Amino acid sequence: MPVTIILGAQWGDEAKGKIADLLSGDAAVVARFNGGDNAGHTVINSYGEFKLRLLPNGFASPETRCVIGPGVAINLQTLADEIAMLGERGLPIRERLWVSPRCHVVMPYHPLLEAIYEDAKGAAKTGTTRRGMGPVYADKVSYNGIRLADLMDRNVLAEKLRVQLAVKNSILEAFGTPALDLHVVLDEIQDKFNQIREVVREPFGMLQDTLMASKQVVLEGAQAALLDTDWGTYPYSTASTTLAGGITAGLGIAPRWIERVIGVSKAYQTRVGSGPFPTELTGGPGEVMLKRGQEYGTVTGRPRRCGWLDLDLLRFTAQLNGFTELALTKLDVLDSLEELQIGVGYRHPELGEAVVHYWQGDARWLERCEPVYEAKSGWLQSTAEARRFDELPASAQAYIRRVEAFVGTPISMVSVGPERSEILPVPVL
Repeated sequence: MPVTIILGAQWGDEAKGKIADLLSGDAAVVARFNGGDNAGHTVINSYGEFKLRLLPNGFASPETRCVIGPGVAINLQTLADEIAMLGERGLPIRERLWVSPRCHVVMPYHPLLEAIYEDAKGAAKTGTTRRGMGPVYADKVSYNGIRLADLMDRNVLAEKLRVQLAVKNSILEAFGTPALDLHVVLDEIQDKFNQIREVVREPFGMLQDTLMASKQVVLEGAQAALLDTDWGTYPYSTASTTLAGGITAGLGIAPRWIERVIGVSKAYQTRVGSGPFPTELTGGPGEVMLKRGQEYGTVTGRPRRCGWLDLDLLRFTAQLNGFTELALTKLDVLDSLEELQIGVGYRHPELGEAVVHYWQGDARWLERCEPVYEAKSGWLQSTAEARRFDELPASAQAYIRRVEAFVGTPISMVSVGPERSEILPVPVL
């Protein structure tokens, strides 16, 4: 079984890109199956630092093919810019890149609509990135989407745009936003599509051949499990499926091929935007996490909310996705803290002293919960120089072992810095 899936186990920004980069060197294919350019990942390798929003890892390995499956929403300008940037830095990717023509396209009206929806909600806004993801996926499921395949025929695109602008312009104008001109949008989309036309080709057959040949395939999930539309903290969620089960719809790979499902979690908790966050800290250790962890969004630049690691959430996402292992990142961010807390459940004001769990309620319910903590000793020394698990301080080792025991999933690797060399394998107990 040659497929490895790498998924965010929290609310995103867990450094999944670093783990995908580590594993992509031996992969025949690295693929994206969900999300869009509303989430980014940072990769540091021998070619330097790369901040990408659409292209998957694998770009630095000349023999690796990179795939964007039909579950991904494509911003044409973002994709064109990333392809050009890699070429300028000596990493041409066009011949190795496959983008499914089934991908839906982020049209100029989608970010405008998302901004209108967010502003209309006022204090109840969900904190989106305003990249248009909600509206593009809404169009997809309401049979109003425009796909890359539609862009190959100008007449087909013009007719679809005519219908969509008749509806969208009414909404834009009702909220004081100027209407979009059909011919201007048509020319703009065609010009951008021409920049990436050659990489638009269906990867399904190539992927099936790769699987049958038992070659390694690495799948890189965008966002994270707690942002899933169904199982996340809805409506403070993303628009696409973020779970392991999304690979069939989002890429065309059957579950029987899956060998490893790696959940990536920070050694603490972060979140961008609105939504419940029971273990959030405002100051003190939270400020340490923000500054030492450089917790600012890759796409938006917004500071992330920080707090103690929530093991109840982590156990839930492990069970939901069937994680075969965990990768724990940014352990070094906790080096200067004398005492650590880890969340092991919640108490709800209507349920007395009973310890309750995430899956028992919705986002409003979770907002009223107070975390139940377990205290752990800090290690008060740098972990940055460690290159083996047994070189970590004893308290750091104990922290790691407590996480895997509570979650019920082995931790296979821990990172103590941004470089590949700073990812430590963790021995199996």
